[in-house]
Amino acid sequence: MSNKVNKWIYVSLVLLFFTKSFSQYEFSDGRIPKQISLHNYTKIVDVGLDTLDIHYIVTNFNLLNPKKLQTENDDLGFSENNFWSKTELRNSTDLTLNYYLETARPITDVVELYFINSTLGGITKMVSGDNMPFSERSFDNRKTIFKITILPNSSQQLFLHVKSDGEVVKMPLMLYSSENFIKLISNEQLFFGIFYGILVIVSIIYFFFYFALRQKAFLYYSLYVIFIGLMQFSLDGYFYELITHQGGWFSLRAVLFFAMIAGFLLGKYSEVFLNIKKHNKILYFLFTVLYFLAFALILCILFVPKALVYCYPLANLLGLLILVLIISSVVYLYYKKIHVDGFFTMGIFFLVLGFGIFILNNFSQIPNSFLTENSSKLGTGLEVIFLSLSMANLIRNLKNEKDNLNRLALVRSEEMNDLKSYFLSNISHELRTPLNAIMNLIESISTEVEDDSIKHKCKIIKYSSHSLLGSVNDILDFSKIEKGELQLENSPFDPVQALEYLKNNAINLATDKGLEFQFSKSDSIPDFLIGDVNRLVQIVNNVLSNAIKFTMKGFVKLGIDVEVLPGNRARLIVTIADSGVGISPDKKERIFDSFYQKSNNNKKKFSGLGLGLYIVKTLVDMQSGEIRMDSVINVGTTCVIAIDFEISEQQKITENAIVRVSENDLQGKSILVVEDNPINQMVIKMITKKWLNTTAMYVNNGEEALLALSENQFDIVLMDLQMPVMDGYEATIAIRKGEAGARNRHIPIIAVSADVMEATKQRVLEIGMNDYLSKPIKKETLYELVKNLVLTKS
Repeated sequence: MSNKVNKWIYVSLVLLFFTKSFSQYEFSDGRIPKQISLHNYTKIVDVGLDTLDIHYIVTNFNLLNPKKLQTENDDLGFSENNFWSKTELRNSTDLTLNYYLETARPITDVVELYFINSTLGGITKMVSGDNMPFSERSFDNRKTIFKITILPNSSQQLFLHVKSDGEVVKMPLMLYSSENFIKLISNEQLFFGIFYGILVIVSIIYFFFYFALRQKAFLYYSLYVIFIGLMQFSLDGYFYELITHQGGWFSLRAVLFFAMIAGFLLGKYSEVFLNIKKHNKILYFLFTVLYFLAFALILCILFVPKALVYCYPLANLLGLLILVLIISSVVYLYYKKIHVDGFFTMGIFFLVLGFGIFILNNFSQIPNSFLTENSSKLGTGLEVIFLSLSMANLIRNLKNEKDNLNRLALVRSEEMNDLKSYFLSNISHELRTPLNAIMNLIESISTEVEDDSIKHKCKIIKYSSHSLLGSVNDILDFSKIEKGELQLENSPFDPVQALEYLKNNAINLATDKGLEFQFSKSDSIPDFLIGDVNRLVQIVNNVLSNAIKFTMKGFVKLGIDVEVLPGNRARLIVTIADSGVGISPDKKERIFDSFYQKSNNNKKKFSGLGLGLYIVKTLVDMQSGEIRMDSVINVGTTCVIAIDFEISEQQKITENAIVRVSENDLQGKSILVVEDNPINQMVIKMITKKWLNTTAMYVNNGEEALLALSENQFDIVLMDLQMPVMDGYEATIAIRKGEAGARNRHIPIIAVSADVMEATKQRVLEIGMNDYLSKPIKKETLYELVKNLVLTKS
């Protein structure tokens, strides 16, 4: 019995000695610190999942195998156990001391502080943790803070109860004076303000870049910054304080949920940015496996509550694997000498460094400080800055790539324009060659036959040929307008004669439709104006043809008037009116657009390319003219065209003053016709055989032309351009160089071609041809050109 008493006394003395040596911090007159860690004076016990009350803990604490905290930041591991700690404070001064106690992490679920005054007795309970409404906390702060008051000359015991749901449990015990606490909060607010401000700005900017450039890397990066920010926001307790302030299910899982999504987005962004799918299929597969695991872990967080305790270490492991895979990808690309943006590498380096320090701090391997506690934020912040710089490089690379693509597109566009010109030149040649034969043969037949039925059919063929030729001309003119190659000519012309020719054609068309055609002209129209008569005829003909096309009954009117202007100029005013279907007001604004037809509902009834009025408007604008269209639905349309021309001093020669000679007499001149197409040869033969005192020889290509010129005497050459063996260009150049004899170096050469492109017209003049004539050939025009060159020369 005596031995047992002695043992109990010995144990009590040991416990008393241990408590005084290690579990009590004493405030004395010389020791009133502004900040102190109580870990050296604190013991802790792990009671597992048992729920114990404070009275049991106070009575039995020393029997629960307490252990001394080793550092101010001891890591108690991923756990859902209950932890209790005991600390004793003694105030030996005559002062009442007020302190702020900071303990468990802001995301800890349950934190209870029991403050026992050994002198006065009684227990004061204070609570915190994110498993309760924020308003019920004993101290209103995002962190786990308790405000304690230590009476003078008294001893107090602090019992702290901490429990979480599987997260890392840490139990620092820091005392701050009021001054130091305010300073700490101010520094944190500044630091956090900068940190979260950077994240918000970066996420918004690159979200906009995604919508502007539609590059997935920008979207993944922007979302990653958002979710890594939300994870940090939750770790710091702001998410609970400001958003889920009632606590509950999502509040407890927010950190884990955001961390998984952020990890997935970081991996996806890195994979897309580094183009892993292209460079290494194995790494791409591993990324896909980690995405699947992250998704599976998210499902566990959402739907398997009992697995939550395992989700925290697994989430950390998965995050580590994602970082390892990203680092492996960067190393692989460097090893393969594939370019990796340096800023991206630096960003990943700082992220790994920041989280490495954070993990070492969690495992109590490095001292606790503001920098080590917030190393993950510093690493994330520096990572975001450097990754943003890498994204800026990506934008620059995309811009350079776009510039290169634009350059290539410009080259391709020029190639396509050349191909388009070549195609239009060919199609012009291929269409005009048969039209040349059709139009000239039908003209000849219609003048030779007496049968009215045949004449009528010839007229139909003639009108159809003119219609087809007009469509071909419209296509070619549209191409010239688009390329800016449409040019105007300036030469004297008789406006009345030109427009009366249109009148005669229009009368026939109107009569065939049963329409009344009216023509009027002013007596004051000058004999000759200077301008482009062909374009004037084209303008009036297109509008007049439309008037006849869109008029089912009634009339079509053509009127010509003139207004004399100062400076020897005249304004030619052409008015075309009809009683046709009219144009609705909403379509009048678009009537001059390309490929626009007046009525989409009448495409079969009123067919056409929709280019005529567009070309008309362009030609009128090129001559600084005006065109006005007034129309009423089902009443009719009036179009007024006004173009200014210079008045020519040339006067008409009256018929009595003409010294008449035999018609189409070349007075013994000879012509060399260079043409490979038998049909075109036949057309020219048909025309020239009616000329008096004219001989013609026909060859099939330029090579034969050089031989013929060397062996025979000719006065003029009619030269086709597109021929086999030697084309018209090569033959002309050879002739001008004297390869066909010195006497032929300056022989007149007229290009006769179905190619009516402006570039062709310009080139034939540059190589030394005297003039250009397009197919289909007009016999009057051909004779005038030949006569002017051979008779003037002689």
